[in-house]
Amino acid sequence: MTLQATLDAFKADFVAGKPPYNAPPQVHVIMKRATDELIASGQAERTLKVGDKAPVFTLNDPDGNPVSSTELLAKGPLVISFYRGVWCPYCNMELQALEATLPEYQALGASLVAISPQIKANSRKSVRQNNLTFPILSDEKSQVADAFGLRFALPDYLVDLYKGFGNDLPAFNDDPAWVLPMPARFVIGQDGLIKYAEVNPDYTQRPEPTDLLPALRG
Repeated sequence: MTLQATLDAFKADFVAGKPPYNAPPQVHVIMKRATDELIASGQAERTLKVGDKAPVFTLNDPDGNPVSSTELLAKGPLVISFYRGVWCPYCNMELQALEATLPEYQALGASLVAISPQIKANSRKSVRQNNLTFPILSDEKSQVADAFGLRFALPDYLVDLYKGFGNDLPAFNDDPAWVLPMPARFVIGQDGLIKYAEVNPDYTQRPEPTDLLPALRG
């Protein structure tokens, strides 16, 4: 089953209210409204694109070790996935699919990292629960996400919904702002230029991890 087919099946069960997803219909209306408004804002079209220079960053892994994009690119191309957090089932399914594809990336000399606004303790939980062998880097205050053009503020009505779910983003991220990155995937070449860019304001839509392979081969 493809990643998108897996996500679609999960979404169908969630919208249908199948256990353990017993959310009332109004929840889905609110979430769709927020997604539609983010799409309509056009922010996804203003993010970094193929051919742009990628921001340089050094972020800590879940154990507090600094990871430098410059050092990774000295070894080969770099695959980056922007990850909303441990609380997002769609994001976790994507990480699992990336892990399954990681040997193909590595065979082409590439490294893979996820970048998330969540604190290191939550990233350790993500790594453990998803059986990952690549790091999730802590992007404090979503600064790197902002450099890529991905950071956005949640509307008040969606904040209220998240609070009802127990998704306390300020606690998850150690950041009082209710902000997230749009899910995104990038391939950065050793020259520092973006070779592949995919950003979708609809968090339920993700590319197949193998879609990145042509950019790595190129």
